[in-house]
Amino acid sequence: MPRVLMYATAVCPYCIRAEQLLKRKGVAEIEKVRVDLDPARRDEMMEKTGRRTVPQIFIGDHHVGGCDDLYDLDRAGQLDPLLAA
Repeated sequence: MPRVLMYATAVCPYCIRAEQLLKRKGVAEIEKVRVDLDPARRDEMMEKTGRRTVPQIFIGDHHVGGCDDLYDLDRAGQLDPLLAA
């Protein structure tokens, strides 16, 4: 299973929903980067994604986007193959 990286904050309902979906899909480990604790990491996230909202999710080298993007990917049947790569 590829590495899953999520830029997140402590109190973010979208981060929680995204994490719940990933866990249901069998992702045992999500590398979380808390941008609320480390402003430099938020700058890094914005540079990599062009977005300032959390979560920002990467599966391997693929930038999925936010929570809605993750759920859209799942509905389109594209999340499982990405996680299986």
